[in-house]
Amino acid sequence: MKIKHIIIAVIAGMSFSCDDFLEPESISTFDTNYIYSNVDDARKGVNAIYANFGQDAFRSRLSNNMAGNTDIEHQSGWTSSSDRYQIWDLNALETNRDLEIVWTYAYRSIRDANISIEGLRASGKLESTDVAEAKTMNHLLGEAVTLKAYWYSILVYYFGDVPYVNEAPKAGLEFNLPKEDRNVILSGVIEDMIEVEEKMLWADQTPYGIEQVTREYTLGMIARIALQRGGYYLQPDLSQTRSSDYLEYYQVAKNYTEKLMQLKDRALPSDYRQVFLNQSKFISPVNADVLFEVPFALGNGDVAWNIGITVEGGPTAAHSFGSGNNYMAIPPTYYFSFDTLDTRRDVTCALYKINTNFEKEFVNGRTNIAQGKWSRSFLENPPGASSAKGTGINWPMMRYADVLLMFAEAENELYGPTAAAQEALKRVRRRAFSDDLWGTRVDAYVADISASKESFFEAIVDERAWEFGGEMIRKYELIRWGNYAEKMEETVEGLKEMADEAFNGTGNLPDYMYWKVNESGQFVLLNPNTRVVAPPDDTWNQVPFLLSMHSETTQYQEWITKDWANYYNGPNPGVARYIFPIPSTAINNSQGTLTNDGYGF
Repeated sequence: MKIKHIIIAVIAGMSFSCDDFLEPESISTFDTNYIYSNVDDARKGVNAIYANFGQDAFRSRLSNNMAGNTDIEHQSGWTSSSDRYQIWDLNALETNRDLEIVWTYAYRSIRDANISIEGLRASGKLESTDVAEAKTMNHLLGEAVTLKAYWYSILVYYFGDVPYVNEAPKAGLEFNLPKEDRNVILSGVIEDMIEVEEKMLWADQTPYGIEQVTREYTLGMIARIALQRGGYYLQPDLSQTRSSDYLEYYQVAKNYTEKLMQLKDRALPSDYRQVFLNQSKFISPVNADVLFEVPFALGNGDVAWNIGITVEGGPTAAHSFGSGNNYMAIPPTYYFSFDTLDTRRDVTCALYKINTNFEKEFVNGRTNIAQGKWSRSFLENPPGASSAKGTGINWPMMRYADVLLMFAEAENELYGPTAAAQEALKRVRRRAFSDDLWGTRVDAYVADISASKESFFEAIVDERAWEFGGEMIRKYELIRWGNYAEKMEETVEGLKEMADEAFNGTGNLPDYMYWKVNESGQFVLLNPNTRVVAPPDDTWNQVPFLLSMHSETTQYQEWITKDWANYYNGPNPGVARYIFPIPSTAINNSQGTLTNDGYGF
C-alpha cells in the first residue's frame, strides 16, 4: 500500500486539534509511550504530520496559490478584495482567512512533529538491539524533524519572526510564546536535521520511496534552509538585510549538497517531460530526479485543478476528465526568455487548453500561458465529467536538479565559478538540449557566463527559472536573493517593451500567433518564436498574441501595470513587502503576547 492512501486521514486517537494558538483542545486517549513503543504505531504517529498536507492550507495555498507573483508566474490581485487576491497583491489584512488557515495548520504540523520527536526519543527504540527496529525508528525521527523544519521555513517566509515551539503540548507548559528571531529558528531546524540525517534511510530503502521524507530530501532541505538562513530578508522597517554570518550557511549548503552528490548521486532522467508526467500517471521512481513529492490520494490534492493545463469539462462535455483551471499564468517575458531549442520550454509553457470536445485549442486570454507540467487530461483513468478537485496527482517538493543548482550557487558564492560549480550547472543544462547542441548551449555557454562570480550568479538565477517554472518555488528564491522587487520591475518593463514593439511592428516576436489542429489531431503552432506577416494558407487560426498586451485606452493592459505594482512600488519602493500580518485569531488568542508591529501594518 502506498503512503498516499493512509496519510490523508487523521489517525484515530493519535492527532490533536486546537482552537487557541498552539494549545491543544484535547489530549490523545492513547498513551504516547505506547504509541512510540513499536514500529507500526510509531509510523502512524508520524503519519499524523503528513496528514496536514491534505488540508487546503497546503494542497491549494502553499503548494501553488500563495507562491505567486514572480517573474515567471503571475496572477491579478488588484481586481478583488477577497482573501487570495489580497495575498497576490501583497496587501493582506489580519483577518485574511487564507493566512489564518496556513498559520493554523503550520502550527498543528509542528505540534504533531514535536509529539513524534519527543515520543521517539523517549521510547528507547532509537538504540534498540534489533537493528531493523533501530533503523526504522531513527528514520521516523528524521521524517518528523524534517517536516517540522519545512513548516518553520514557510512560516518565516510568510510572517518573519514567529513563535518557536520545541516541546509537545502538555499540562503546565506556556503556550503563548513570544516571537523568536527568524535566524534563531532557521539555525535551530538546520542543526536538528544535521543531527538526524546520517541515521535516516534512502528512498530505495523505504517502503514508500519518494512519497515520504527520506535522507535525500533531508540533505536537500538542510541546504535549502541554509540558503534561506544565509540569504536576504525583510526587516520591520521595510529594508532588506542579511546576517553577517551568511557565508557560514552557504558553506553548510555546499557541504550537504556535496554530501548527497557523493553518497547518492544519480543521472538526471533524460526526458524532462516524463519527470512530471510521472505524477499524473501515479509513477514515483526512486533514485531519479524527484526526491520527495507530497502523496495525494484520489479525492485529495488540487494539482491539475487550480494549476496546470486548462481542461473544460462538465456534465455535457464529450470527455470524462472533468474541469481544471490554471491560476498562475506564465508571462510572455518568461516564455521568450528560453532558448528556442531548450526542451524545457514547451513542457513548462502550454499554449493550448482542452475544450469540452476534448480537442486542443489556443489558450484563453491569448497570453494566458498555462503551467504545462500537469494536466488532468494526462490521467489514465478519467475521474468523471463533473470532477474538479481531488485529482490525486502528487506535488513535487524537491528535485535532484535543485540540489545540483544549489551546490553550484553555494560553491560560486564561496569560491567563484570553479570547475565543480560549472559542472553542476552543465549537468542540468545537458538535459535541456539534444547532445549535438552541448558544445554551444552547454559548454560554450557555461564558459562564457563563468567569466566572473557575478555573471555566474546571474546565470544561476536564469537557470533556476528555466528549470523550475511552474513548481512555485521562485518566490522564495527571489526573497533570499534580495532581488524580488528588481525582477518584478524588470518583468513589467519587458512586457511593456514587447507590447510597444508589437503595436509598432518593430519587433521580431509574434504579434499574432497562428495555430491549427492538423489531420493527425495534433495541436500545431506556426510561429511560436517569431513574427510572421501572414500564414501560408487559410487553414491557420490567427490569434493576437503580444499585440493583445497593447490597450487603446491605457497603452498597456492593466494586468501589466497592476499585477506586479506592489512588488516594486509598494510601501517602500524598490523593496517587495512580502511579509504578511499574523492572523488576528492568533493575536487574540495569544493574550497580548503577539502583535503586528512594523512592516507598515
